[in-house]
Amino acid sequence: MRPVILNPLFAALTALPGIGPKVEKLYRHLLGREKPRVLDLVFHMPIGAIDRRARPKLRDVVPGTVVTVEVTVDRHRPPRPGRRAPYLIYASDDTGDLVLTYFNARKDYIEKTLPKGSVRYISGVPALYDGVLQMVHPDRVVDEAGLATLPLVEPVYPLTEGLTLNQVRKAVDAAQARVPSLPEWQDPAWLARQNFPSFTDAVHLVHRPAEPADVRPQTPARERLAFDEFLAGQLALALVRKYMRRPAGRRTAGDGRLRQKIISSLPYTLTTSQARATREIIADLEKPERMLRLLQGDVGSGKTLVGLLAAAAVIEAGRQAALMAPTEILARQHLKTIAPLADAAGLRVAILSGRERGRERTDILKRLAAGDIDLLLGTHALFQEEVEFRDLALAIVDEQHRFGVHQRLALAHKGEAVDVLVMTATPIPRTLVLTYFGDMDVSELREKPAGRKPIDTRTIPLDRIEEVVAAVGRALRDSRRVYWICPLIEEAESVDLRAAEDRFRALKQEFGDAVDLVHGRMKGTEKDRAMQRFSSGESRLLVATTVIEVGVNVPEATVMVIEHAERFGLAQLHQLRGRVGRGAERSICLLLYKAPLNDTAKARLAVMRDTEDGFRIAEEDLKLRGEGDVLGTRQSGMPGFRVANVEVHGRFLQAARDDAALILARDPKLASPRGEALRVLLYLFEQDEAVRLIKAG
Repeated sequence: MRPVILNPLFAALTALPGIGPKVEKLYRHLLGREKPRVLDLVFHMPIGAIDRRARPKLRDVVPGTVVTVEVTVDRHRPPRPGRRAPYLIYASDDTGDLVLTYFNARKDYIEKTLPKGSVRYISGVPALYDGVLQMVHPDRVVDEAGLATLPLVEPVYPLTEGLTLNQVRKAVDAAQARVPSLPEWQDPAWLARQNFPSFTDAVHLVHRPAEPADVRPQTPARERLAFDEFLAGQLALALVRKYMRRPAGRRTAGDGRLRQKIISSLPYTLTTSQARATREIIADLEKPERMLRLLQGDVGSGKTLVGLLAAAAVIEAGRQAALMAPTEILARQHLKTIAPLADAAGLRVAILSGRERGRERTDILKRLAAGDIDLLLGTHALFQEEVEFRDLALAIVDEQHRFGVHQRLALAHKGEAVDVLVMTATPIPRTLVLTYFGDMDVSELREKPAGRKPIDTRTIPLDRIEEVVAAVGRALRDSRRVYWICPLIEEAESVDLRAAEDRFRALKQEFGDAVDLVHGRMKGTEKDRAMQRFSSGESRLLVATTVIEVGVNVPEATVMVIEHAERFGLAQLHQLRGRVGRGAERSICLLLYKAPLNDTAKARLAVMRDTEDGFRIAEEDLKLRGEGDVLGTRQSGMPGFRVANVEVHGRFLQAARDDAALILARDPKLASPRGEALRVLLYLFEQDEAVRLIKAG
């Protein structure tokens, strides 16, 4: 149970004044959460500040700078009826004049806000028009009483369409006012040495800066919050390791007979990396404690096969395995890859997703509970309550960054002492492996299987799109298959969909029935049919949103066009490019960009042109974008960092890791007064599962 003291922070955002259901929809986009809470605004960090402390006389005003001036309202000049002119207010002080300009203003509002003869304090950015000092739509207009409460340094926040800075600022202010006084979970000596304020004070200092510099990430207040987040993450990981690695009580790896059948049925030999990773996993399975291993492999490096060999090892010992993928497309792709190899070895494989219903679903669940299914593939449907294994020994979680630690653990709890193998096709820089996956053992697949050809990657400005369409036409005439990926325009899926549909219509007009469309809003069966048509060659040009980013395997596809490539992250571009180059034919990837490019986009596209090494790309991505996006956290909701920034605050990571280890060595059940406070910290940063582990263990 979450501590009662945190309830105000976990209340719905609509509990704040001025946020009804309509406005809440906008905050969903801004905060990247389906049901935003007060806490999400508390952790919505400022990216700058407006300094309203300059109080010049009108003659000393510097146009184009933020000023706060004291003026007397002299007269109003409303527009004549029927005219679309602005509403003008003439004001002055003893040194000069100022014209305030409002467009589409309500007369009653203006007269009430700026009554003739009154003294008002106006804050905003003035400009000179025809030699006259003017201010269009001032930021603030207050009387003397209002001036006393006007924050002279105002934080600037990231926004989304439909929300103004004022709205967000008011909402954040209301949210941070609800932060209660929390018990101190940090070591007092450490706080003193770092000059850190309390958690509550740190929140207030960040959102109510006294100086513009107070919003910078390097301030003690922001560093305090970052360290709290690091400590919560490292403590949760340490608890996962401690309570998941209890003695398993029985050796799981079998005698190798099924593995040998799978390897014998392959048309190629295992790569050195695949053989080494398999040995490391088998060695883990033979140990008396649980396995918690991360298998990192570049696009097309053969992770699925290593996962299948790991599953075969536990099946040889008479137990069961599960493979969980984040999307149905990816789960079915795994099934397609695994099925022929499983058949050759006599493994009984089934799939369970949201699509299996009624009698079919009941039948799968019965067979699973009876032990008549050796390996179950599926989406998050695998960890629903009614799914029961006879004896689950190994949980394989693919594309880990799409799942939270909670879901990973929920699957691991489906059996007794379940070993966990986590796979990711997004190579992760070492610092981030330690950050997100603690001291998980790591296996890397560095080479690609024999026969994978290099992909010719080119960058082309969008104004040459006609040439690209002509080149696609030539490829289609040569019976080649082509992906055309549409841009990620913004968080709103509907806008992405519109872009994809427009491009689909244009290309269909050009190439007729050869063109098909697949996107995230389609039903699972429709997506599968579209993918099947493309896979079989019935359609040969597939227009898609990023739904095909991972797991789609059509060896005949040799051309990848990515429209507005500058809008994608490096890891995502690399994943998309990895959908081609899977067969014997030479492949090409065309990155279409809209000029002019900023420096980051230029660097990103240059890296894509220069290398296909996913590990190098991941390192470059970290430099260019910061840790959150490298792991896909912004797009996919993995519990990454919200306050901390690895590049700025990374020096605190080791201290947080050491502190977490020390805490658990002294107080493994978090039962001391500091331990109780640390439980509050874990709940605050939504590491609830870690607290449940203590209670269960």
